[in-house]
Amino acid sequence: MVSVLPIRVPGLVTVVLGVALSLLGGSAASGEPGDPLPVGVWPLRPTPEVVADFDPPADPYGPGHRGVDLAGSVGQPVRSALPGRVLYAGPLAGRGVVVVGHGPTRTTYEPVVAQVGVGDVVAAGDRLGSLQLPRSHCFPRACLHWGWIEGETYLDPLLLVGGGPVRLLPLWSHSPAVTPARPTTVGRAAGPGGDAIDRGP
Repeated sequence: MVSVLPIRVPGLVTVVLGVALSLLGGSAASGEPGDPLPVGVWPLRPTPEVVADFDPPADPYGPGHRGVDLAGSVGQPVRSALPGRVLYAGPLAGRGVVVVGHGPTRTTYEPVVAQVGVGDVVAAGDRLGSLQLPRSHCFPRACLHWGWIEGETYLDPLLLVGGGPVRLLPLWSHSPAVTPARPTTVGRAAGPGGDAIDRGP
């Protein structure tokens, strides 16, 4: 028989859920890889403006923004964020796409006129192709949709360049303060392009 103890520290809930998800193979909405973060480079130079943030779906088929959009200009060189091997380079659903594999993860770049071919080995910063305007997420402006995926889980590519969500940790001198549990609600919010996504507290 399993006994259930009352949880007095809200952070413990997060730890227990995190362990459970890792044992089950992760979550489509986690936004973070399980292994230590690799250090990558921006796919556009100079450091571009992020015009749409990562907003992962709540489930593999749910709405959301599965990457980030970076402001750019037509013809601007698009570079590989990490070293790897080109897995795909060509048109897909009406736009040019390049996919680079990095062991357990892969990065995606669109819309891009590819200057590499499948099987090419690239270093971080190597040119993959040129940014194009058709099917831009920011039309009529040009922007690069940059994604990072581990298996079927979408990750925040800004983590590769020191960005991503900011985490605030509690500060205490000797022991953590006990906070009374508060009810949690889940609401719906509009993501980029008007996509509705579920958000936690």
